[in-house]
Amino acid sequence: MPKRKAAIAVGGVAALGAAALLLPNANASQDQDSATAGGTADVKTLKATDASDLAGRLQKILGDAFAGSYYDSGKQQLVVNVVSGDNNVVVQAKKAGAVVRQVDNSTAELKAAARTLKARATIPGTSWAVDPRTDKVLVTADSTVTGANWNRLQSAVRGLGSGMATLKKSSGTFKTFVSGGDAIFSQVPGGSVRCSLGFNVTASDGSPAFLTAGHCGVAAKEWSDSETGRPIATVDQATFPGEGDFSLVKYNDPNTQAPSEVNAGNGQTVQINQAADATVGETVFRMGSTTGLHDGQVTGLDATVNFQSETDPNGVDTVTGLIQTDVCAEPGDSGGSLFTQDGSALGLTSGGSGDCTSGGETFFQPVTTALQATGATLGAGGAGAGAGAGNGAGDQAGAGDQAGAGDQAGAGDQAGAGDQAGAGDQAGAGGDQIGGGADPSGADAADDGSSAPAGSH
Repeated sequence: MPKRKAAIAVGGVAALGAAALLLPNANASQDQDSATAGGTADVKTLKATDASDLAGRLQKILGDAFAGSYYDSGKQQLVVNVVSGDNNVVVQAKKAGAVVRQVDNSTAELKAAARTLKARATIPGTSWAVDPRTDKVLVTADSTVTGANWNRLQSAVRGLGSGMATLKKSSGTFKTFVSGGDAIFSQVPGGSVRCSLGFNVTASDGSPAFLTAGHCGVAAKEWSDSETGRPIATVDQATFPGEGDFSLVKYNDPNTQAPSEVNAGNGQTVQINQAADATVGETVFRMGSTTGLHDGQVTGLDATVNFQSETDPNGVDTVTGLIQTDVCAEPGDSGGSLFTQDGSALGLTSGGSGDCTSGGETFFQPVTTALQATGATLGAGGAGAGAGAGNGAGDQAGAGDQAGAGDQAGAGDQAGAGDQAGAGDQAGAGGDQIGGGADPSGADAADDGSSAPAGSH
């Protein structure tokens, strides 16, 4: 947070494992520059960010023939799916340096399948996202989807055909997590809420600000860098539920120094150089004040998550356009930073299922979409320009950040803005996890922002 760094303990075996991957190369790229792989093949070895850029270019070049792509982190190659038998299409993709794979389902067909699911299976505790590695829509149901709802979901998936979608069960419960990097707090009727700062940015009017989860911004208007401190930032914009889960929060002091960096724990920081789109298959890192530094892979894009509404027992809070990952998280992580080793900001922790013991799914709001919607910019360029977790996000509590995957509960997790209610979830610097952060359920705390006490999020 402004003008100070929160001292956060990095704990847990998983956190130390992630640190071993990230910290030795903090502030530096982990991949080699693109180069032609040997022999006569045109396939290139790429960094994940370069693979994402190449995928974007090929999508424009290939048009309707493009059916998604993913990053093979082991071989450091971009794999592109094509549905056209036109040899010229394949040649163009290969010349660009990608591995080309012929598939059956087009992007249009996969999107149509997702629309069908929206119409027939918008059930609390469910999610779906396109998995380019299988060329199918992956549908997930959390532990609350049973009986008639489970039968309804199975019927909808079967109706799409075995070659179009797959269905799996998650042992956790989809919910939002109020956590992330540095813990931020707000006093509301009935207690306090706690979330995490994602990335410092510069608002469109030039003032210093930061991004966090939308359900946090809906839960409370004013935020402090300590549980009993005076507000130091005010919500300017908040989106949740609907087309995203993000908030732009402006620092009250225009002279606030908000560097573009993420605190990775143990005195290490990762400079945030840019915002980038996530790529399926790439390795990503998440920091939070609950469980610390954790890593994993992106498993799906444009995910839709159906959270149980906090205000209507029979309602659903649906959030679209999210990044799906297997990175763990737990209550108290909402709003926290998702980033790459080379300093690219990817997402803001939204929700999911599971925890950092049993695993689960976690969903993130894409940073690029949040920046475009709010008009903010990331990176150097002013007192608060630093998107990176700077003081705030960067401080990201260290290991704790990640809260447990379970937390994420799954798509449903996001449930409603209120969900966050207990921003407290975020666990706090120093393992302050609100009541030990044990209150994962609190993560869903009141939709009306009255979140449960201290950290119930």
